[in-house]
Amino acid sequence: MVNYCHFFGCTNQSDREKHLEFYRLPKVLKKPERRMPKTTRGTEALVVIKMSCISHIISGKKADLYLKDDPDWVPSVGLIGQQGGSPESTGETRNSRYKCRMARTQQKQKTEAAAVAVGDDDDDDDDDDDDDDDADVNAATTTADDVDDQTNEDASRSYGVSSNLCCIGTQTDLTGDVIEAMTAELQSLRTENIRLSSDVAHLSSTYDQSAFVDNDVKVLFFTGLPTYQILLAIYTFLGPHLPVKKSLDKFQQLILTLMRLRLNVSTTFLSYAFNVSIATASRVVSDVIDVMFIRMKPLIVWPEREQLQKTMPMQFRKHFGTKCVVIIDCFEVFIERPSNLVARAETWSSYKHLNTIKFLIGITPQGTVSYISNAWGGRANDKYITENYGFLEKILPGDLIPADRGFNIQTALACRMAHVKIPAFTRGKSQLAHVDLETTRKIAHVRIHVERVIGCVRQKYTILEGVLPIDFLMCKDSDGYCTIDKIGLVCALVNLCPSVVDYD
Repeated sequence: MVNYCHFFGCTNQSDREKHLEFYRLPKVLKKPERRMPKTTRGTEALVVIKMSCISHIISGKKADLYLKDDPDWVPSVGLIGQQGGSPESTGETRNSRYKCRMARTQQKQKTEAAAVAVGDDDDDDDDDDDDDDDADVNAATTTADDVDDQTNEDASRSYGVSSNLCCIGTQTDLTGDVIEAMTAELQSLRTENIRLSSDVAHLSSTYDQSAFVDNDVKVLFFTGLPTYQILLAIYTFLGPHLPVKKSLDKFQQLILTLMRLRLNVSTTFLSYAFNVSIATASRVVSDVIDVMFIRMKPLIVWPEREQLQKTMPMQFRKHFGTKCVVIIDCFEVFIERPSNLVARAETWSSYKHLNTIKFLIGITPQGTVSYISNAWGGRANDKYITENYGFLEKILPGDLIPADRGFNIQTALACRMAHVKIPAFTRGKSQLAHVDLETTRKIAHVRIHVERVIGCVRQKYTILEGVLPIDFLMCKDSDGYCTIDKIGLVCALVNLCPSVVDYD
């Protein structure tokens, strides 16, 4: 479509002058108050041209609709047939008038300032001098008023804009006391602003990475990890896989999640601590736990027999030689009471007399966690979990497994040519035989280490000591894992801490 310039005498068109730009101008509306917003009323009736080329604009770019005092608000260059009928350009004249008007405004302000200064300096002079000075000030004021009237007249004729200039009569006299009070209030507000800005910066930097550098005490308190170097290694390992959030960086997301596991604080507290919403804090915990569950699985590994034999602690060598491969036990975590009766029955623990979930954990003689199962209902017994979750598949012929009395799995291990060592029973006996007593003492002496590891896990990550919400058991991902199964992997973080078993 070819655009034509609608100004009289201009023959520019878009298909021929391709270097020129054409602008469509608004048309006059019969009832603008119905179709135009209030901010545009009074401006639309001043423009009646449909299309204009850029050659009629001084700066080469159209002005905004609301800047009526801009010389380019309407085309003004090369117009023929205006009032006066002269074909020469009027754009330069309009621009020069605009500059002159601004110069007169500045000169008027300087004249007023000089008049005020003259009035203040001559307050202590004689009456005759005061009369002369007043005459000078009145003359200056009269001159300023004349300039103001001329300026307003020119502005109204050229652009329809009135000037909001002040004269000496509109100035306010401030006493010294008022100025001092305003200065004191301003200083007080500045001091408060600096203090609040400092508090905000301190709160925002409390959980930044720089706040944990070379501060092992803070790292241990908030994350349960012994040193900053270990925390940095975990962040380097997990960082590329963490989600990107606008409100939190990746390091803060990791710290927020570790605080949830370590301190067992609510997401409401975390939202206030990190200045985010509760929903954001909850999503961050869920996302980071998902990443940790996938990436930190290699930290829980079943060692080879040769490695176990080379690093077997002396107290295990003394009692069991080099055959001991793992010490197993179960620990329970309290949960909220389910509303479903079947779930309530499956999670009822006859030992704790509360609704719980149960984990099967195994540690090596060196004190590292080598096995952790998914969460089971508190009603499941230790033998059932051991035989039905794939633990026996890791056992080799000749392996020895110290365990508690509940792990009566000798029949299942016999098929793999392995055996379990459990304390002797006094069932049907008045007392234990000397041999059984000595065997039980040896088993208890090494079994205490798995209890220490479980206690270390609970102490470092107190979320396992509290009552877990029922939502942790209900939300499952595509692989069938719920949140509590993933939280159980925090045992992998214990492997990064010093072992509870001495090698000597």
